[in-house]
Amino acid sequence: MLRIVSLNLNGIRSAAAKGAFDWLAQQDADIVCVQELKAQLSDIPAVPPAPTFAWSAFHPAQKKGYSGVGIFAKRAPDAVIEGFGNPEFDAEGRYLQADFGNLSVVSLYLPSGSSSEERQHAKFRCMEEIWPRFQQLAASGREVVICGDWNIAHTEKDLKNWKSNQKNSGFLPEERAWLSRLFGEQGWVDAHRKLEPEATGEAYTWWSNRGQAWAKNVGWRIDYQIATSGIAATAKRANVYKAQRFSDHAPLTIDYDWDF
Repeated sequence: MLRIVSLNLNGIRSAAAKGAFDWLAQQDADIVCVQELKAQLSDIPAVPPAPTFAWSAFHPAQKKGYSGVGIFAKRAPDAVIEGFGNPEFDAEGRYLQADFGNLSVVSLYLPSGSSSEERQHAKFRCMEEIWPRFQQLAASGREVVICGDWNIAHTEKDLKNWKSNQKNSGFLPEERAWLSRLFGEQGWVDAHRKLEPEATGEAYTWWSNRGQAWAKNVGWRIDYQIATSGIAATAKRANVYKAQRFSDHAPLTIDYDWDF
């Protein structure tokens, strides 16, 4: 079995203080992908000495307190790739890939466009620039799992208030169509949705800090494990953990019938 966990930390130091790594150490995960480190390498706290954290790598943003991604694993990979070859977004720490045999695992943090029109344009640029990398991975003959915060709710099932959000970043028609193209043209599979085709509120992974979003489960499903068809077909169980809050996102765990 292969167990992969993905979690947007909204600050690795903050999440660690809230017990995120104590919880992760108990999950017997083989690989953990994290996003939004908001820390430089020297600021990343020590984590519990569990097998899950035997190896780790990070791709922080150049800007302090911003973005950044990381991967923890039970064993060292054969190769690590930082960034996807675009200077603008590689400087923001958006993409980290680890290759284990014929399996590649990516920790991805797509930009949010919600803060300004300028950042929405940056998000669209990132989506366009990273498309060829996804195409390359899909055609590589390798099995790949891309874990992370995609900052897009794909369908009406993936957020509570879909009607009122149709003109808002994260649920724009162009964003949703881009994900549909990823699944259709390139053949990627949304592993969680494959396992739970009709899931709604129980599958949400992010809640705004405004109002009573968490208490009322007014959430969005924007954290995914998107995989090539071979390994996606072996996905057995998915779980979004909500008993504790480590950030404004919840961890997504998926078990694959795969020899790691």
